[in-house]
Amino acid sequence: MVISSTHNYAKNNLDVVNINSAKKINERRFKQNGQIQIYQSLYRGSYPSIISDSLRNAALGRKVLLIQFMKGGVKQGLDNAVRLCGNLTWVRSSHSFDQYNSEEIENNKNLKKSIHESTFELWNFCKKELQSGENDQIILDEIFLAIDMKIIDKDDLISTLENRFISGDVILTGTDIPKDLLLMANQITELRS
Repeated sequence: MVISSTHNYAKNNLDVVNINSAKKINERRFKQNGQIQIYQSLYRGSYPSIISDSLRNAALGRKVLLIQFMKGGVKQGLDNAVRLCGNLTWVRSSHSFDQYNSEEIENNKNLKKSIHESTFELWNFCKKELQSGENDQIILDEIFLAIDMKIIDKDDLISTLENRFISGDVILTGTDIPKDLLLMANQITELRS
């Protein structure tokens, strides 16, 4: 049996292949990874082209997950994800940073805790999705701001990316990108106005 694909499979990425022979199922793991792409900008809110590309990819049949860590205002959360084009799942935090000014967040410990918890909940969901192999593309919008705000641990992100299980690309966006993550990227794009 010959299996053909247009994907390049890295030797260090795992996938599961079921082989059914004589009513016995054998599982064999092999690794596959897409690229890590980083889009950086000097200011927030400069990534509409990435969102439009995610819609285009979904319309073409790719399964896309778009996570916006710091956007909100719609109290969306994981339970109320928006589904578009049949293949795009778009999730925002249920209680987000963008709903309040930074002084209000710093002065209200309960508010700050709620924002951190909902953002961390999204991160835990993303970690599972990066390991599941269910998506063709995962976009982690403004994840670097969540790292800068000490909500998500940089080393946890690096470890998760190193051990991801996705044949497609992982796209990370933000400002002030840590050097360790820049060194991991297959592609870095700087967006300018």
